[in-house]
Amino acid sequence: MADEAQLNPFVFALQGGLVLDRSTFTMEAGMAFELENFEPDPKGGYRRINGFSKWNSNIVPQTSSSGEAVLMSAFFKGNVIAARGEKVFKGGTSSSWTEIDSGRTSAGKYSFFRYNLNGTDYIVWADGANNASVYDNSSVTDLNSTGAPANPKFVSGFKNHVFFAGMSASPQQVLWAAPENPTDFTTASGAGFINIDGRITGIFPFRDALYVFCEGSIFKIVGEANNFSSVPVTRELGCKNGDTIQELAGDLVFLGPDGLRTIAGTEKLGDVALGTISSAIQQRFVDETSVSDFDSVVIPEKTQYRIFFTKSAGDSKKGVICVRKADTYEFSEFVGIRPACTDSAIYEGASYVLHGTFDGYIQRQEQGSTFDGTTIVGRYRSPDLTMGDAGIRKNFQRAILNYSPSGTVNADLIVRYDYESSDVPRPAAYPFDSTSIVALYGSATYGSSTYGGQSEPLLRQPIEGSGFAVALRVVDSGVSSPYSLKGFQLEFDAGARR
Repeated sequence: MADEAQLNPFVFALQGGLVLDRSTFTMEAGMAFELENFEPDPKGGYRRINGFSKWNSNIVPQTSSSGEAVLMSAFFKGNVIAARGEKVFKGGTSSSWTEIDSGRTSAGKYSFFRYNLNGTDYIVWADGANNASVYDNSSVTDLNSTGAPANPKFVSGFKNHVFFAGMSASPQQVLWAAPENPTDFTTASGAGFINIDGRITGIFPFRDALYVFCEGSIFKIVGEANNFSSVPVTRELGCKNGDTIQELAGDLVFLGPDGLRTIAGTEKLGDVALGTISSAIQQRFVDETSVSDFDSVVIPEKTQYRIFFTKSAGDSKKGVICVRKADTYEFSEFVGIRPACTDSAIYEGASYVLHGTFDGYIQRQEQGSTFDGTTIVGRYRSPDLTMGDAGIRKNFQRAILNYSPSGTVNADLIVRYDYESSDVPRPAAYPFDSTSIVALYGSATYGSSTYGGQSEPLLRQPIEGSGFAVALRVVDSGVSSPYSLKGFQLEFDAGARR
């Protein structure tokens, strides 16, 4: 039996997320040099992301002979409201789509707002080219009375009023309807407007204010009916795309000129740098110079924000995942999701995360283990680990991987030495799979699943090779159920110093 008395264990938990602004030599062991199609897990570690599947197998009807993207995918009272071309439809999970509105010529991507008035649920939408409309789950009413905005791009709600912005003739104006009546735009009834010092890129209600984001500034509208006023938040920066504004973990997240920011940090007087949260992955936003087609969505139960780089040119399917963990944020990347529009909602206790596609379908995220049948390949790479001394050669004997499976895992564990130098021997990939996992009620098959298995097993893998630094990779084959990588222990003995 080999003498293991002199083996040195090096243990590290996986935490810190993807970090691109530090050299691999200075990164903490648990951070990731590469983290693709894994997400920072609120329970610790990095989790292979879920897939998505069609909300309805029927395509949203096309209204012209050319290809049309879905311009709105809004969850409303158990159904999805989908806009494509000149029409708006409603559909459940199995029935055909039902047309509820038409004649919306030259419509762009929709914004929408859900609210309840006197016990009735409503959704109001705007497309930047036509009058806004309100729907009560029975009929659609166009907001075209005297004083109504002709072609608002943004719609939201605040203090029992429906607010509009982004009108082509008045891009600096915020306009609101009468209280509890989105069809009335008369001043006598409580409607009004405010001119903002800047071209508006988005509006969003948060706590006791309606935040108005401009290209180079941010304001907030405060007060009560008939007494609204605007207050500047900052004149030093703005929001590059209103579709990136989301509420996450008690704050607003948006894309500013220097990456993702929070409104709480940005609002602190005299120090707008406090609002930047994405410095660790800032390079990804530099790489994506066109932001006109960016989109975003929040997954509330994971305290997760996703921003999609969905620009039409290049058919991009990339994006960034941001997870709030305690008082910090962790990041990762994904490849394979390209939404034309998004929405998330909680309805009757269930979470619905949706996106419309560029080819006419509605997809529900956080479903299954594939991207609607396309395999999800996950990649993790650790920093180059020196165990505190880059001058001593280490002879590695074993890697112990702690993970948390939810089903079958089929991946490879890859070990690379000395910063992946081509002059150093490279061991073949070691299989990382689960043959003994805890059976899950409702999905396990009697006779083929192992009952009483470990919920967070340890994979003890003997490894070969030596080097002054070592890096670990996990490459998922694309057929695994989602699982979390929790941490590693490397066992080695010290060799000669150089």
